[in-house]
Amino acid sequence: MTEVPLYVHAGAHRTGTSSFQMCLHDNRAVLDQADYALAYPGRDDIPSGRLALRLPRPKDGVPQQAIVKARKTLAMHSGGRPLILSEENIPGRMMHFMQSRFYPAAEARLQVLRAAWDGPIAHVLLVVRPYDALFVSGYRKRAEDNRVPDFDSLRPKYMSMNRGWPAVAQSMRDILKPERITVIPYAQRGTSAALLTRLVPGLADDLVEPGQMMNLSATDAALIALQRRYRAGETLSRAAWQDIVARHADDTGNLGFAAFSEAETQVWAARYARDLDRLATMDGITFG
Repeated sequence: MTEVPLYVHAGAHRTGTSSFQMCLHDNRAVLDQADYALAYPGRDDIPSGRLALRLPRPKDGVPQQAIVKARKTLAMHSGGRPLILSEENIPGRMMHFMQSRFYPAAEARLQVLRAAWDGPIAHVLLVVRPYDALFVSGYRKRAEDNRVPDFDSLRPKYMSMNRGWPAVAQSMRDILKPERITVIPYAQRGTSAALLTRLVPGLADDLVEPGQMMNLSATDAALIALQRRYRAGETLSRAAWQDIVARHADDTGNLGFAAFSEAETQVWAARYARDLDRLATMDGITFG
């Protein structure tokens, strides 16, 4: 691969990543004219998403085969041009939150990504979200297409989470060794177009903002209906469970499907505030 730069939007989960990827889709002609190649998945119905970046699981370590495959994938999307990569799963998957593990494969996945790109990593951008909202939103998202335990049974797992955002940001800084890394709290995210111009400075300031809302959360009524089906042993196709989500979209009442207690929410708020303070003072990280 030629020595061209890589710009990485590393999510995170449940922080508007799908909207950012739709922004890349809507502006792909402008970005192509500016000589940027794009790589993003189509998992949330992004029309031009083609990225299938396979990174290791917690038990895999750093297999050479994963590096070879990732290198081929990135080279295919880049075509020798500077590449804008958007993938929320770079640090790992949300399913491990239910095991008290905060992105346990992050370090291995970052090592594979760094080894797979021969050029400089110009900028890494990570959007972070408050822990309570992240865990509840992640649980709800998984419940759309998987059978999940009752949220109350998972409270002790969430409350004993082993680490948080500072560890992930530090690993991105130390392993990827980007020329620049920016961490933005979700409350300060702004529009997807503005986020793109932060990731890749010098882009035109008239980028199109996506007109449609992406990856909307299912209502409590929809999730309860889905879990009833899954717990009865059914397997639903993507179209089938999306139909159930759509049919319950207007039933927005709070049915108590997933929520932390007030005391737990206060614990999470204090921890998030402390971790934002840590991020703001970490060497080599641009914060906010």
